[in-house]
Amino acid sequence: MTTTTFNRARKIAVIDYGVGNLYSVERALKSFTENYIITEDPADIAAAQAIILPGVGAFGAGMEGLRRRGLVQPIKNFAQTGKLILGICLGAQILLSEGYEFGHWEGLGIIEGQTIPFSSLALGTKIPHIGWNILRPKKEDGWERTILAGLGQEISAYFVHSFILQPKYDQDINAVSQYGGREFTSVIRRENIYGCQFHPEKSGGVGLAIIRNFINLID
Repeated sequence: MTTTTFNRARKIAVIDYGVGNLYSVERALKSFTENYIITEDPADIAAAQAIILPGVGAFGAGMEGLRRRGLVQPIKNFAQTGKLILGICLGAQILLSEGYEFGHWEGLGIIEGQTIPFSSLALGTKIPHIGWNILRPKKEDGWERTILAGLGQEISAYFVHSFILQPKYDQDINAVSQYGGREFTSVIRRENIYGCQFHPEKSGGVGLAIIRNFINLID
């Protein structure tokens, strides 16, 4: 894939809160730019043009990792600036108001909604959901002017998860997928905030295109 030059003065901040898949995210970013920093410093978040919130694991552990590092309020403040945020897997789930994985946990509340278990699945459906699955647009105008722009009406991405995103408002659903006979939200979006239930950094050419689109949306 052709490398895109990205010469803006400030960086993309990839947030390290102890549960991130940092190596794969860094490798994906390097396809397009060296202008990023992996950080747990609130000052780096405040100075960034965009942030990426990766994550693998449980909702409660993710929020505890943010709290221990004093990152909860800096991320909330950043979300109010109109700059871009991309949450990946657990990083997408904790953007919501609350989660129900091994208990009840308060999330960042940047997008109203809950992270809940898969339910009403066809008999014999395996959990966790692991592997490639198709994304489809939720809205009539498709994915124009989003991180999924230019990727067609059905694309495949790589998932590893047991819990799903349930936004409070349908307007915050950008893409959906099917598993075990149930439709679930695979991408959330509210203005400058995006969350992917799948792993773009592990989704081949489609995933790299999503990372490239995210970078190109930065003002």
